[in-house]
Amino acid sequence: MKLSEMFKRCLEIPYTHIDNSADYALERIENTLYIYLECSNGEVDWINNFDFPAKPYERMEEGQIWFAHRGFMRVFKSVEEQICDHVADMSLDSIITVGYSHGAALATLCHEYVWYNRPDLRKSIEGYAFASPRVIWGAKLHSLTKRWDRFLVIRNINDIVTHVPPKLLGYTHVGHLLEIGKRGKYSMTDAHRPENILNELLIYERENPYLYE
Repeated sequence: MKLSEMFKRCLEIPYTHIDNSADYALERIENTLYIYLECSNGEVDWINNFDFPAKPYERMEEGQIWFAHRGFMRVFKSVEEQICDHVADMSLDSIITVGYSHGAALATLCHEYVWYNRPDLRKSIEGYAFASPRVIWGAKLHSLTKRWDRFLVIRNINDIVTHVPPKLLGYTHVGHLLEIGKRGKYSMTDAHRPENILNELLIYERENPYLYE
């Protein structure tokens, strides 16, 4: 599936609303499970977005310290309870996590959850975070950041959301960063609008046709 198609599906798929104002959708295509996570759509989401003091990360190896955004961790915990049985399905060949904005932050945690719980699928799991805020706090530890080796953060260059929480507070993106668009083409808020992200994805795909050969 092309990035533009995945992003459109993330915007359009019907979501299930659960505790902590979390919204997720599951879609199985043959033996691939797609997990979609929705952008902010209410006051509780924004409260969680700004609850960014770091909290110790759950799945740490002995002697390692790792922290993540407290608000996003709280929301993803609700999602985790709903998707755990689906992720554990041994008939799956791959699992792909997709999120936009607030949902992209949850996708960062969801991708790690899949990586940790399905070691048999680590070569075929993927994650895509469109316009994601930063989620992980603290120094990068190679033994942990490898969990996001197959995770892509897509940034429309000027997008303000992808620059918060600030690096000065210790937050960082994980995985690989793909920048689309042109600097100065949009304001920092307009660069985050879904229609502008989709437009830049389509331009990027036209300019890089080899991506899907």
